[in-house]
Amino acid sequence: MRASLIQIDVSDAEPPAERRARAAALVRAQEGADLVVLPELWPLGGFAYDAWSDGAEPLDGPTAEAMSAAARAAGVWLHAGSIVERDPDGPIYNTSLLFAPDGELTTTYRKIHRFGFDSGEAIAMGAGQEIVATTTELGTIGLATCYDLRFPELFRALLDAGAELLLVPAAWPERRREHWTLLARARAVEEQAYVLACNTAGTHGGVEQAGHSIVVDPWGRVLAEAGAGEQVLTVDFDPAGAAKARSEFPVHRDRLLGIPAPVQR
Repeated sequence: MRASLIQIDVSDAEPPAERRARAAALVRAQEGADLVVLPELWPLGGFAYDAWSDGAEPLDGPTAEAMSAAARAAGVWLHAGSIVERDPDGPIYNTSLLFAPDGELTTTYRKIHRFGFDSGEAIAMGAGQEIVATTTELGTIGLATCYDLRFPELFRALLDAGAELLLVPAAWPERRREHWTLLARARAVEEQAYVLACNTAGTHGGVEQAGHSIVVDPWGRVLAEAGAGEQVLTVDFDPAGAAKARSEFPVHRDRLLGIPAPVQR
């Protein structure tokens, strides 16, 4: 499998419409990849709180339309990062979008763990309620977003749902970059899964971003890591590696706590 993580620069100076067009062009340029991943809230900025309400959009809005066309043009599975979703019947959400190579929006995930404590995302957005894993020809993909990395119980639930690839778009700040790489590796080791974590570059909302998008294999080995600026990080790996690791080192069979209840028939 060939995966490309697009670590796009997100700055307050670039209008969202221009960045949307630029991101679509970057996706189209990944023809030949199997999977492309974008970061969290890249159209508006993960810390650009003041822009969220006015810039929120529905699931068939301009970002989804542009990303659907780009996925179809490149013939790739596209995790289009996340958008500020406007739910006409509720609050705004931090919502991830997964497109098939034909451009169909197959899966969405509303971020469960909202960052900010008593400010920012924690009070401005609604919390997602559903754990999301979806089966594709690339394997079973589990979805999480940024701050979710700090909550291992979510990833254990994704493991129980069969996830082999964990996709994590983020807008992670530079001041906690060591946590970013540490947690990505920890989640890969714990779940014996690939972690593809795509971060933003640049500065938005006055917060410098960490960059350093990373791909980690099920043994915790870093297969590829970006630098600080905008770039496309491309890596080739064997998606069967998760099943192989789980067979060679079957740690999960010794699990005693948090085992899902048996299904009643």
